[in-house]
Amino acid sequence: MKITERQQKLSDLIDEKLAELNLPEEPSLLYDPVRYTLELAGKRVRPYLTLVGCGMCGGKVEEALPAALSIELLHNFTLLHDDIMDRADTRRGKASVFKKWNSNTAILSGDAMYAKAFKQLQYYGDSDFYSKNQYKTILDIFLNSAETVCEGQAYDLMFESQTDVCIEEYIKMIEGKTAALISGALAIGGAVAETDEATIDELRFVGKKAGIAFQIQDDLLDAIADPEKFGKKRGGDIVEGKKTYLTLLALERCNNKQQKQLQKILANDKSSASDIDTVIEMYRDLNIIEDTKNAVQYHYEEAMDHLEQFDDSEYKKEIINFFNHLISREY
Repeated sequence: MKITERQQKLSDLIDEKLAELNLPEEPSLLYDPVRYTLELAGKRVRPYLTLVGCGMCGGKVEEALPAALSIELLHNFTLLHDDIMDRADTRRGKASVFKKWNSNTAILSGDAMYAKAFKQLQYYGDSDFYSKNQYKTILDIFLNSAETVCEGQAYDLMFESQTDVCIEEYIKMIEGKTAALISGALAIGGAVAETDEATIDELRFVGKKAGIAFQIQDDLLDAIADPEKFGKKRGGDIVEGKKTYLTLLALERCNNKQQKQLQKILANDKSSASDIDTVIEMYRDLNIIEDTKNAVQYHYEEAMDHLEQFDDSEYKKEIINFFNHLISREY
């Protein structure tokens, strides 16, 4: 995914601040996996949006850095736990903490990141510059985001044994699992800038729509992206039998014969490369690929439409450019 010059500068600033976190050498079993995780080449989308959200609301971007780090730490905490639940061997093209160490270490290191995330937010509670109400708003956004991510993950787990999941239920799930942190990232930036509640709600909506688009796009890229660029095996969701936007749409449209074939492949955790090809070909025959691309476009455009209420600024231009880059991303 090509990024803008400003995003690169802000991402570099975030990486610099992450590197400055007070991570002790001992116990190494706790902190080595944290260091390893934070050094992996993530896109830093969520902390970047926190900084841009603050700037778009007229705040000082530097003041939003602790909030941005807290969101990034929370995000990585959820990834460590996701990899345990999914038994995922890789993350961002490298061995996951679950694979490199073990599940107990991944749980413990994730919990340490969650604690570190809260410590970042203490900056706003300890500063005389921020009122008690403003600090409460910042904390509420963080906690609501964390809670909603957990709810989304719970729905995702429930869907594994639920046979009749519909698209609307799936959208509700990804509003939690993926969109909540993107929504919270923008909103917490606005809260740092001390903007009003209505504007924070608009930021939440923009983030929610962008998050939905981002996850549907991830589902799509799992089927059509270059595995080396994407950092995951092609058709990994198919092998794992996941209920994605594509599989649910296909199940709605396919005939009885196709439905039995698709369900059989999704139920087999040792699906072959030819099975993956069969499912992807089915997606093409049922126009799933194109309609999924259209869904991604729709949700990104909804997000950008709601940016119109914000005053013109370099940060507003930045986020619009960023969403345009996301629309065309290949990994």
